[in-house]
Amino acid sequence: MNHKVATLLNEQINKEFYSAYLYLDIANFYTRKGLDGFANWYEIQAKEEQDHAMLMYRYLQNNGVEVTLEAIAKPDKTFVTLTDPLKAGLEHEQYVTSLINTIYEAAHEDKDFRTTQFLDWFVKEQGEEEKNSMDQITRMELFGDDARSLYMLNSELAARVYTAPSLTL
Repeated sequence: MNHKVATLLNEQINKEFYSAYLYLDIANFYTRKGLDGFANWYEIQAKEEQDHAMLMYRYLQNNGVEVTLEAIAKPDKTFVTLTDPLKAGLEHEQYVTSLINTIYEAAHEDKDFRTTQFLDWFVKEQGEEEKNSMDQITRMELFGDDARSLYMLNSELAARVYTAPSLTL
């Protein structure tokens, strides 16, 4: 595997674990606000990010690349309104999309088709993550000021269950 591609994937492992930290921080915010459904949504998001990191970890190992684990940064966002974490989540997903695209581009330039095929799943996943984030913002902006509607949104998010990714390496 090309050194640049391997380095970018290795760095992405750390970014995915940071994403999990960020989403746990968001879950913590919503727990403090009494919105256990929103907290549940982001706790599941954190698990998904950990899965993404582990998929990349295994992919590198399966390709004979040594994985180097680095320190995970502390989330630095401050949330005031109920919409702030949702907007931070969208901003972060857009950032992660740009990182995945950079890795994909490097793999494509190197004609590393195995890695581009591996990354295809992440490209699709990022599209879904961005849409989910945008939908949550829209729904909060439409209904968040009404206590009954907020209760219904919270209840809906509380019903989300964790599903491990089905990507095979």
